[in-house]
Amino acid sequence: QVQLVESGGGLVQAGGSLRLSCAASGRIISSKGMGWYRQAPGKQRELVALIRRGADPSYADSVKGRFTISRDNAKNTVYLQMNSLKPEDTAVYYCHADEIRTGIFEYEYDKWGQGTQVTVSA
Repeated sequence: QVQLVESGGGLVQAGGSLRLSCAASGRIISSKGMGWYRQAPGKQRELVALIRRGADPSYADSVKGRFTISRDNAKNTVYLQMNSLKPEDTAVYYCHADEIRTGIFEYEYDKWGQGTQVTVSA
């Protein structure tokens, strides 16, 4: 089975930067859409950024101009570069893949990582 493993979270001061990574392991031929979500305490999980093959990345309004999503298909890894961080960016960040092709006619769907904590201090 495919697993997604996030890394790169931590504690940073407001205005600082962090780079999150999400590595997919297992038998992977290709993946369609991969994204980053976040969930702050007491709030619903929300989409932060999404990258799909053949399409421009999309971002939540709250992070546009500050966050950049990218992917390295050869490494089966997706990144989230977060700049100009604000205290309201504090949350657990989750990696998600909507469809991963693992064989000629085999797919895995709706995969989530375990999450990585990002804390931004004022």
